[in-house]
Amino acid sequence: MKKVRTPIIGGNWKMHRGTPEKAREMLENLIPLVKDIESVDIVIAPPFTALGVASILKVTNIKLGAQNMYYEDEGAFTGEISPTFLNALEIDYIILGHSERRNIFNESSELVNKKLKKALSVGLNPIVCIGEHLKEREAGKTKEVIKKQFENTFAGLSKEDMDKTVIAYEPIWAIGTGKTATPEQADEVHQYIREILIDSYDKKTAENVRIQYGGSVKPHNAKELFEKKNIDGGLVGGASLEAKSFAQIIKEAEKTI
Repeated sequence: MKKVRTPIIGGNWKMHRGTPEKAREMLENLIPLVKDIESVDIVIAPPFTALGVASILKVTNIKLGAQNMYYEDEGAFTGEISPTFLNALEIDYIILGHSERRNIFNESSELVNKKLKKALSVGLNPIVCIGEHLKEREAGKTKEVIKKQFENTFAGLSKEDMDKTVIAYEPIWAIGTGKTATPEQADEVHQYIREILIDSYDKKTAENVRIQYGGSVKPHNAKELFEKKNIDGGLVGGASLEAKSFAQIIKEAEKTI
């Protein structure tokens, strides 16, 4: 099935390749592999210490993202990163509400909502993550959890703001575990998120918003996932650390256009 939305493939490096040297080496390998791809939005989100690689991406089709930010411009917030700092580095995208931020660092949906509104106000393109735990899925509470996260995370966003936002559905039980939701399981939840968008906004907004799948996306399963009607690319973890595997995933997304 051909996509009506432009697929977006994000590479979340997490706490890997954090030196400028390692980041540059990976990107120098990746750039020639994807230089001819025009129909997929490509994003790389390295650690803060490697964001200086922005200069190597300026004349490429790869956009730079950051993995987190705070919702204030400046102040006594030790260890945090201001959105204005990211703007100074010409960052395009910002990942917010990743399950590791929510679970390890206890970020609430309300906090993610503040960050999201701030990101939009300064022109950053948000990639916002939501998803359920294994025990919640096994208890049949996936939709209940997703709806509550959506309502609290996106509270107060206008239709225009929602159109600028990418949602990443992350089944938490499939992140870094090697497990992957089946394409059917993933598409079912993506479809449910679109139903929530219809109820919260309208059908046009639901059709416009891009929803990525995040959860052990690899070259061998990317095709089946991306072919699904409601899946608009992926937020890729481990497989984004190697140029060849990440390029292969991007090319699988390109085939759906």
